[in-house]
Parts: sequence; C-alpha cells; structure tokens
Amino acid sequence: MRASRGIRATAWGLVAAGVAAPALRRRLKLPPPVVLGAGFTAPVALCVAVRRTRARDVAVCALNMYAYVAAYEMPHDNPERLAARARVRYPAVADKVLGLGVPPTLRLQRTFSAPSTIKRFERVLVWCHWLWFFVPHLSVAYVLIRRPDKFAGAAARMYAVFDLGAVFYWAIPTAPPWWAAAHGRLEDGEPVEVRRMMIEYGEEFWGDLWEPLYDVLGGNPLAAMPSLHFATSLMGAHVLEEVDPIAGTVGWTYAITLGLALVYLGEHYLVDLIAGAALTEGIRAAAPRAAPLAKRLGRQLDRLQALGEKG
Repeated sequence: MRASRGIRATAWGLVAAGVAAPALRRRLKLPPPVVLGAGFTAPVALCVAVRRTRARDVAVCALNMYAYVAAYEMPHDNPERLAARARVRYPAVADKVLGLGVPPTLRLQRTFSAPSTIKRFERVLVWCHWLWFFVPHLSVAYVLIRRPDKFAGAAARMYAVFDLGAVFYWAIPTAPPWWAAAHGRLEDGEPVEVRRMMIEYGEEFWGDLWEPLYDVLGGNPLAAMPSLHFATSLMGAHVLEEVDPIAGTVGWTYAITLGLALVYLGEHYLVDLIAGAALTEGIRAAAPRAAPLAKRLGRQLDRLQALGEKG
C-alpha cells in the first residue's frame, strides 16, 4: 500500500516539477539541464499518475509541447550570447546556390511584391503562417477523433519532430533571411532589404494587440534550422493521409502553401525547409524500428500506473 502511494505521489511530484521549472527558470536562475530534464519527464510521469484516457493523451501532448516551448525559448534568454553563436552565412550561401545566384526569398520578393503594399495573396500567405500554431496539433487531434488506434503513433512522430528540432536550435542556432538582411549579412555584407510582411500586416491587422502577441509567439528569432514550421506541417500531411484521402489532401495543400509562404515572407531559407523535410522523413523511416521499444516502455508505464492505482 505504501509503495503504491509512493509511486503515485512521486509521479505527481514529477509532473508538478515539470510544470513549475520552465515557468520559474528565470526567477530562480535554474540551469537548462534542470529545466529540460524536469519538463520532458513530466509527460512520462503523467502516464504513471493517471490511467490512460483521451483526456490523458491530450494532457501528455500538452506537457510535451510545454517542455518544447521552454527548450525553444531558453537559448534566447541571453540574446547577446545567442547572437554571437548564431550561424548566418551558411544558409545564405546554400540558398544562393539553390536560387541559381539569388536566394529564393529575394527573387520572389523582387518579382512579386510592391513597396509599402501588402497584396491580397501576401495576406493569405501571412495567415497561412499564423495558422501554423494550430495545424500540427489539430492534425494529431483529428487522428485521435477519427482513428484512435493510430493516435499513439501519429502523436509520437509529430512531437518527435518538435523535440529533435529543438536539439538543433541549441546546437546550431541559425539566422533566418529577415534577420540576416537586417544585420547586413545576407549578400556578402552589402545592404539588402527583405520585407518582413508578417510584421507589416500584423501591425495593420491586429493594431495594439500585435506587440503582446508577437512577444508571446516570437520567443527565439534564431531558431531557423531546420524549419519546424515546414517539418511539422509535412508530418501533419502524412498522419492525415493515413486517416483518409480528403484529410490528406488538405494537409498536403497546407504544407505546400506554407512552404511557399515561409520562403516568400523571409521567415525561412529554402535550405531550412529541405532540412525540415529531411527531419520528418528521417523520423518516419525510423518509426517502425523504434515501435517495439516504445511498446515495451508503454507496458512498463502501464504496470507502474496499475501499481500506483492500488493505493
């Protein structure tokens, strides 16, 4: 009985620590390993604390994303140090090669945009970018509703993209085109303009709400390689396709449109998207080999949960 209560109490304690550590990291000056360890332990601990239901599945995904957001933002807790570590040149050089002498962002903006004007199709691209904050999670939620038997695999693949992407943001912080242009480092030190239409249209559409919205959502401007916007949207298209062809078509249409938007709007280089696609396809390729280990881990967590419930 005491052991059972101890298991459950420990699990809930780990969940609480995983929620508290990211929120208090700046105030308590917690080391990043402590924050990340606590944050990514919490979803596992919840599987021990609570019997599996749809609500628990959603909560596990939410806790993972909560930990991911902390991992994504923490490098920018010290902006000067992050900027000093940021890679700026290599994606610009790669995109110059891919764009046959001109980075695709510059080629697209110079061809289709007009100064001081946000065209209708550009507003559509901006909205496509904004909607990304919901699309990966709605894709997984659709699987949960329509094919709950496929949910665990779909969620594991989707959130693996987020989590592994965060590793790259720590290891190789990389500047997007708009940042490189703003710092005079896009075209071999020559001044070049990259319009950031998301900002221009955001100020126009949201008015006074724009600054607080951007402060919340723009937590790390030097997290560009790989593009998790594109990687997770691509994974969303795959998991939707596994449920039904209509949902898959919607997912692929969105992913392709978002890819164009990210490059056109200067939010990502084309090479960032290629790296994001490689990350997604790598995870999909590795998933069958990882499945047996994941099932064994799941069974162990279920045993611990059952023991804790006896108390």
